[in-house]
Amino acid sequence: MTYLGIEIGGTKLQMVSADAQAKLLDRRRFQVERKEGAEGIRRQIERTLPELLDRWKPAAVGVGFGGPVDGRSGCIARSHQIEGWSGFNLRSWVASLAGGLPVWVENDANTAALGEALRGAGVGTNPVFYVTLGSGVGGGCVVDGRIYHGAAPGESEIGHLRLDRSGTLVEHRCSGWAVDAKIRALKSANIPSVLRERLPATPGGEARLLGQALAEKDGAAQAILAETAEDLAFALSHVTQLFHPELVILGGGLSLLGEPLREAVAQALPRFVMEVFGGGPKITVAALGEDAVPVGCILGASSVKNQ
Repeated sequence: MTYLGIEIGGTKLQMVSADAQAKLLDRRRFQVERKEGAEGIRRQIERTLPELLDRWKPAAVGVGFGGPVDGRSGCIARSHQIEGWSGFNLRSWVASLAGGLPVWVENDANTAALGEALRGAGVGTNPVFYVTLGSGVGGGCVVDGRIYHGAAPGESEIGHLRLDRSGTLVEHRCSGWAVDAKIRALKSANIPSVLRERLPATPGGEARLLGQALAEKDGAAQAILAETAEDLAFALSHVTQLFHPELVILGGGLSLLGEPLREAVAQALPRFVMEVFGGGPKITVAALGEDAVPVGCILGASSVKNQ
């Protein structure tokens, strides 16, 4: 038996097929053209989905969407990055394209959390909290193998936690775009740094320079990492106080920094949590990489088929 998964993000669209064990068999990956809005993404899905349906003949479809979702109705609450999704019934639309197959729809961070908890870095731990550090910052909590939901549209919106009373959000400090801005600021500050020397002519994507600069023990890179990790650890302390997960998984593009990021967050977190929690949960890096959302989609599709 096979299943289809669709990841709809702010910068990429992925469509995959997988077997009942969530082993990926086929993939189509596209860049999202933001200026074309939701209509552009829907056109890409309409062009590609029939081929995958015909080839794999799936039993159900799972969708991970980049924004708040009402999982009960399948409607999009809103997209923080792409215009034209608010109020759209994604479940019924995908079902109509898929000939009435069962369709599971979830927020993408929740979906990635499910994939990592059951097939990735979280296997054997419970509860698991996942935070994705990409173009934005999102989160998902998996308890007893199931996504935790609050009242609809209930998501673990860690990116929208406030770091102070003035309204500074975690997303303002810990997203990929926030790190890009910190690196760009080195230019005007005239701070000697290999990061500053390697700034691209066209702004954007500067965070990808951070890993090599850290490997070279660049002082500015180390300061940016420490600041970002401390802000994230402070946010995770609230998660710890409320839910006390056994494990926190760091995912998204910034998690590709690997051990330097994991260690920095793990060292900062104990300062912010209750002493009785013994320093807080274990911190690890996502194991599935860009497959976290697709794998979660397949697990979701499997669950809705078996209901």
